Amino acid sequence: MTDRELVAPDEMKHLVERFNYSPAVKVGNLLFAAGQLGRDANMKVIDSSLEDHIVAAWENVGKVLAAAGATYEDIVEMTTFHVDLQEQLPLFLEIKDRYIPRTAVPPAWTAIGITELTFPGQLVEIKVVALIP
Repeated sequence: MTDRELVAPDEMKHLVERFNYSPAVKVGNLLFAAGQLGRDANMKVIDSSLEDHIVAAWENVGKVLAAAGATYEDIVEMTTFHVDLQEQLPLFLEIKDRYIPRTAVPPAWTAIGITELTFPGQLVEIKVVALIP
C-alpha cells in the first residue's frame, strides 16, 4: 500500500475537521490538490472583482503547493471549473500566465464550464496535480 500524507497549510487546517477534507494528499512525490477557490482564510468569497476572485484562487493553490514543498512550476496537470467559462477565459488565461511560467512543457489543462460551485458567489475552482521536487 502506498503511503498517503495529508497536506494542509496552517490557514486551511480547520477545513480538515470541518469538512473531512484534505486540501491536498501527497503520495510519493505526487501532490493531488483539491480544487481551490476564490476565498479568504475565513471562507469569505472574494467578490470585489472577477480578477481578485481568480487571483485569490491561484494564491490558495500556491499555499497548498508550498505546504508540500512545491511551486507553481511543479504543476503537471490542472483542471479548472468556471461558472461562466466563455466570459472568464480571457482574463483567466492572463492571470494563469502570472502564476505558471511559460515552459517547454506546460501543464496538461482541462477547463470545464459548470452551473455552480460549493458556496454561493464562487466563480472559479482550480484543481492541480504537482510533481514535488
